[in-house]
Amino acid sequence: MSIVLTSAQNRFLRGIAHDLKALLQIGGKGVTPAFLAELDEVLERHELIKVKVGAEDRETRDALIDELAKASGSALVQRIGHVAVLYRPAKEHRQIVLPRG
Repeated sequence: MSIVLTSAQNRFLRGIAHDLKALLQIGGKGVTPAFLAELDEVLERHELIKVKVGAEDRETRDALIDELAKASGSALVQRIGHVAVLYRPAKEHRQIVLPRG
């Protein structure tokens, strides 16, 4: 399940994410089941989060970010340097209301 965002929704989420701090950090161990469980829990609670990726080269970093988005069923809103912004609406108690289409 992948979320597709329009450019207006993406711009809206980037604006909200601007002031957020990174809630999770992924390091040398890569994507582990424990990290994915924590990511799932944090996304359910916050819907929009920043994740800091500690990989050195750009290709590895991009691969980790893509893997995180696919494994969590979230949409990649923005990627700047070592930080990725992910969005997934909560199953219950949605906090963020996206603009239409």
